[in-house]
Amino acid sequence: MFSDNDLTTYRARLRGALIQPGDADYDQARTVFNAMIDKRPRLIARCADVADVIASVQFAREHGLLLAVRGGGHNGGGLGVCDDGLVIDLSGLRGIRVDPAARSVRVDGGCLWREVDHATHAFGLAAPSGIISSTGVGGLTLGGGIGHLTRRWGLSIDNLLSADVVLADGRLVTASEHSHPDLYWALRGGGGNFGVVTSFEFRLHPVANVIAGPTLWPLARAAEVMAWYRDFIVNAPEELNGFLALMTVPPAPPFPEALHRQKMCGVVWCWTGDPAKADAAFAPVQATKPALHGPHALPFPMLQGAFDGLYAPGLQWYWRADFVYELPDAAIALHAQYAERLPTLHSAMHLYPIDGAAQRVGRGETAFSYRDARWSAVFVGVDPDPKNAAVISNWARDYQTALHPYSAGGAYVNFMMDEGADRVKASFRDNYPRLAAVKRSYDPGNLFRVNQNIRPA
Repeated sequence: MFSDNDLTTYRARLRGALIQPGDADYDQARTVFNAMIDKRPRLIARCADVADVIASVQFAREHGLLLAVRGGGHNGGGLGVCDDGLVIDLSGLRGIRVDPAARSVRVDGGCLWREVDHATHAFGLAAPSGIISSTGVGGLTLGGGIGHLTRRWGLSIDNLLSADVVLADGRLVTASEHSHPDLYWALRGGGGNFGVVTSFEFRLHPVANVIAGPTLWPLARAAEVMAWYRDFIVNAPEELNGFLALMTVPPAPPFPEALHRQKMCGVVWCWTGDPAKADAAFAPVQATKPALHGPHALPFPMLQGAFDGLYAPGLQWYWRADFVYELPDAAIALHAQYAERLPTLHSAMHLYPIDGAAQRVGRGETAFSYRDARWSAVFVGVDPDPKNAAVISNWARDYQTALHPYSAGGAYVNFMMDEGADRVKASFRDNYPRLAAVKRSYDPGNLFRVNQNIRPA
C-alpha cells in the first residue's frame, strides 16, 4: 500500500481535493447515482486538471491500488467507485468549447450531457447522446451512446472525432483517426478499459427545436402495439426516432390525471426533420388510436431533460439488458406478461432502435460490435425504497432471463451490472480479441479494471 509520507507527497501534487474516510465530505463524495451501490474507497481524488489525473494514475499504479474512474457516476453497476481503492473523480473537469463553424465541440471528461446540450443549443447544434441529461459524457460515450438522435446521426462514438487519454503509464495521448488509431478504435465502444479520457471532441449536427413527446396505449394493447412498432420503426424516416417503453405513467404533468399510475405501453418520439412534414410522419401513429399522443415542438435540451425529475439521483437501480435482432410474437407475448408485473412506478422496459445511421458503420469499424442488431433492450427495476431492492432486482433479472433466448447474445455495456467475463466477451463478440490486444498495448497490467473488463491478451 502506501505510507503517510507517500500520501503527503501525493497530496502535494494535486490542485484538487483528496478525500479520505472520516472527512466531512467523504460520504457525499463516494455516493453515485444508483443508491443500491454502497462502496467505500480508501481515497477519492477530485481532480482539478489533467495534471491531477496523471498524478493519481501514477499513484495508483505505483502503490498497487484498485482504481476506479468516475465521470457522471451514472453507471448502474457502480463502476465509478470501488472499495478500498482510489477513485479518480473527474467532476471538476467541466470545460466546454463549441466551434460553430466546424460544427464540433470539445468537452472535458467530467461534464454532464445537460451541460453539453446547453452549450451547443445556443448555436442550434447538438451531439448524439442518451435520454437523461444528468448522465456523464464519458461513461455514455465510451460504451457507445444510444439515444434520441441514433437513427439519424448514429451513436455518440460515431461522432467522436478525438479523445485525450491519460494512459496507465501516466502519459497523455490524443487518440483520433490519425493518432493512436488503434486506441481510437477501442475507445469507441470498449468502455473505460484503456485509460482516463480527460476530454472528448464531437461532431455536431443541426438540431434546435424538435417535435417530440410520448404516445401511450393501454397495457392491454401492448402485444398489438409492439407488433405494429416492430414493423413501423424500421421503415420510418430516419428523422424519426422512437423508443418503446412498457411503463407506469408518472403522477405528474404533462400526463393527464386519468392516466396517472396506469401501466401502459408507450413510445417516446423525436422528430428532427422538417417541422412541416411531422404530421405526415406521425399519421401512422395517430391511426393506431392511442390513448394519448403528445409530441409537440420543444427545444432539444428540454427533451433531453424530460426524465431527469423522474429518475433523480438516489433511487435503487438494477439493470439487465440484451441486443435484439427481431421481435417475434412469442417474445412479444413474454414482454406483455412481464409488463403486467411491473413492480414499481419507476421500473420499466425500453427498446432503443439502433438501425438507420448506426447500422451504416461496419461491426468491425469500432469496438461496438452489434451494428446488425435492431434494438437495445433494457430491463430496469427502480424504486426509492431500499426495502424493495430484492423485488426490483428479481423482476428485472427474471424478465431478462425469460427474453434472453430471443436476443442477439450480448448486451449494451452501459446497461450491464457485474455479470462476468463471458458476458463481456459476448457483448464484444468478434471484436474481443482485437480489444484484448489493444488492452495489452496500453494497459498490460490491467490497471483499469473497474469496468466491463477486457483482459489484456
